[in-house]
Amino acid sequence: MGEFTLFSPGDKAPNDGTYIEDGVNSFHMGIQNPKKVHLEKGQRFPDTTNHERKWKKMPK
Repeated sequence: MGEFTLFSPGDKAPNDGTYIEDGVNSFHMGIQNPKKVHLEKGQRFPDTTNHERKWKKMPK
């Protein structure tokens, strides 16, 4: 079984790390000034700046 890659506000972080907002059309247009947060395992994700956005782990 794999790990989820996108997380909604209120979900718990599966691992320690820095997470960044990802959203609709982000592949084509990108997101300007995306919100970034550093979470420890088990902490809850904060609200995003837009209801269509989700959180994903930043690549190393």
